[in-house]
Amino acid sequence: MDLAVVRSNHRASLENSTPEMDRKIWRKLPVELLERILSFLPLKTFLYLRSTCKYFRSLIFSPLFLSKHGNSLSSSPLSSFILLSHPQSSHYLLYDTVLNTWRDINLPLTGSLTFTPLLCTASCLMCFSAVPDSSNSAFLIYNLLARSTRIVKFPEYPFAFEFPTLITNSSGYHLFCLSSGSSSSHLYAYVYDSRVREWTRYDGFQRTLGDSYHQKGVFLNGSLYFATREPFSVVSFDLHTGKWETSEVDLPAELTFIRLAAGNGNGAGEKRLFMIGGTGRNGISRNMKVWELDVKGRKWTEVESVPDMMCRKFGSVCYHNYEHVYCFWHQGMICVCCYTWPEVLYYKVSRKTWHWMPKSPSLPDKWSCGFQWFSFVPELYPFV
Repeated sequence: MDLAVVRSNHRASLENSTPEMDRKIWRKLPVELLERILSFLPLKTFLYLRSTCKYFRSLIFSPLFLSKHGNSLSSSPLSSFILLSHPQSSHYLLYDTVLNTWRDINLPLTGSLTFTPLLCTASCLMCFSAVPDSSNSAFLIYNLLARSTRIVKFPEYPFAFEFPTLITNSSGYHLFCLSSGSSSSHLYAYVYDSRVREWTRYDGFQRTLGDSYHQKGVFLNGSLYFATREPFSVVSFDLHTGKWETSEVDLPAELTFIRLAAGNGNGAGEKRLFMIGGTGRNGISRNMKVWELDVKGRKWTEVESVPDMMCRKFGSVCYHNYEHVYCFWHQGMICVCCYTWPEVLYYKVSRKTWHWMPKSPSLPDKWSCGFQWFSFVPELYPFV
């Protein structure tokens, strides 16, 4: 095994100098022992070293290294971001939710992905809608941390899809979407499994899911959750069995719209399903609230109301046109977004406080719509 030797330009004093280890000794070390030694390096240092040789690059995805560093990435060593995509921009804007500021960082995307529409994200994985020169016949999954890509061809042609949702786990990822496929009379659910690199087709839900084209499915306990159009209801799709189920839990009265999110505000324990929605009459929201589904899944409990001034502002920016409204979970926050507004309203679950994320100073004033927001959390996952 050939390893790169990284030398320092700094010339240490004779008193503090240590003898350099013979390369032959490194080469004779068992692989398991070498991985054990290198796993004690700080994560940021190791990320810098991975470009020195192929072995270091592959080691970052070894079971030992993942088990040691995988859980820590979601807390302090690396920041987490809310990513803004806009059709008129050739790069993505990143808001650092740890430092609470916009960051001047260019994502290392290839030139072919610069203007390719971003559909969804999960951790550090990004799913794009088509691969250039492929006649819009495939998805492209990009692992930003590992700089690896995979082309996932459509299961059928033509393939007009909706609700694309990416779900990651310790062994890979799933990609979900709804489509009528080559049939115009029946809707199907398609699930791609990265472990076997195959699509599986299931029957779709025959009621219209949601009134927002930007809302994704919400993953919780092996299922994806969706909200339907009026009369409102919550439905779930089991990723393993392909079965749909409609929740029988009564929803709050006088709802004007609902969106779902799932997570844990304290960063530990079981994830919960949250619902944010407007209440009012004649399609006009007078209030916006957050509800939480109890542990037994039998009752929606009101958690918090949006302050009156914030509620009025949000209603005015979306013009009570709720098809532009969507939300997602990000590191203990429920982010409520509008396709026509360059700010995000978010709720910190653990503190029970509402905030506006400031507008990016890099945004031109002429941009009035097309704002698509995503959660982006750098975490270690296997190659795509």
